[in-house]
Amino acid sequence: MKIFKFGGASVKDAVGVRNIAAVLKQEGSDKTIVVISAMGKMTNALEEIAKSYFNQTKEIAQNINYIKSYHENIINDLFGDNSVTTLNDIEQFYVEMSGFMMMNKSTNYNYIYDQIVSYGELISTKIVSNYLNDIGVENQWIDVRNFIKTDTNYRDPLVNWRVTQENISNNLNIEKLTITQGFLGATEHGLTTTLGREGSDYTAAIFAYCLDAESVTIWKDVPGVLNADPRHFEETTLLNQISYTEAIEMAFYGASVIHPKTLKPLQNKNIPLFVRSFIDITKKGTSVSKGAVLEPFVPCFIVKKNQILISISALDFSFMVEYNISDIFKLLHDFQLKVNLIQNSAISFSVCVDDNFNNFEKFLEELKLKYLVNYDKDLTLYTIRHFNEQSLKKVEENREVLLKQLNKETVQIVVK
Repeated sequence: MKIFKFGGASVKDAVGVRNIAAVLKQEGSDKTIVVISAMGKMTNALEEIAKSYFNQTKEIAQNINYIKSYHENIINDLFGDNSVTTLNDIEQFYVEMSGFMMMNKSTNYNYIYDQIVSYGELISTKIVSNYLNDIGVENQWIDVRNFIKTDTNYRDPLVNWRVTQENISNNLNIEKLTITQGFLGATEHGLTTTLGREGSDYTAAIFAYCLDAESVTIWKDVPGVLNADPRHFEETTLLNQISYTEAIEMAFYGASVIHPKTLKPLQNKNIPLFVRSFIDITKKGTSVSKGAVLEPFVPCFIVKKNQILISISALDFSFMVEYNISDIFKLLHDFQLKVNLIQNSAISFSVCVDDNFNNFEKFLEELKLKYLVNYDKDLTLYTIRHFNEQSLKKVEENREVLLKQLNKETVQIVVK
């Protein structure tokens, strides 16, 4: 059993969909599950629909028409005169989405987000599945929401591993090539949940764990795992191999090439992970496995934008002790702020966070009832694994350093 995952960039157009067929023909498709993300930037486009619907603005129809046109162009390119069946299949999803928006009574944005944004994956996988069947690559399309079950913490749920394992073991025909959605799950009552941005990697790992898969391969538009994001660094190095531990560390600090939750299930069952290029499928890419030494051994850079650095001290200028820190972390949890760095002194506590759920202002209002608070927005957090003087200079040069923290293997630097 092999698990392949294709991200949005790999299915952004008809050429990308055809390329999936080429990959399957080269790699083989027996006992294979293919996990696919929404096409191109369709998750972003569906997010705009969710926002428009939630805020009752006028752009909903315009945004839906954009999504329809985008997918129709791809379908017409792939199927030509035989587009009708797939266009009808896709139309059912738009009907469902419109029905939800008419019938919904919930004011919970995260719930609304999950019900709407999920259609990106449903549409993309139906197109790919139909195309593969059309060219003679027989496959079954499954709705992943019937298999992966979660709690009701919308946009960031916990997987119910016991029920998910039972569903996959008992209800999935693994003899066939299977096409399914990444990123999605469902509650016990069948309400859609999403596993977090880039959660399709996690979906692949869930199937691999439950099926004791031979391997997981993530197909990307880069040669493999690089030591730095080429969008932020001119010079990058391909990492031929890394260990689970190293990959987990990199993902924890924010490396976008592998979803943070992906690695642990694979490590627990010693299932190797490969990150390969769908642009050049002849290349081996990067392998992630137990005990693999980082090769080549070079500094690895991780960049997180749009950070907020918060400095907190007691109103009476007393020491910041365990009680205060515990209190602050409870608020961070309650308002879903992702902590990326912490530093404390006798009278202050600093924390660098992501505000993925737009809760910072509410958090700040609550925090100021008990503490003195200063903060800076729109900052960048650089994390360097296996740093040296040259790598430090590369990050710090011509930037204002607001906070710096280092240990033996890792340095984190918050800059303006």
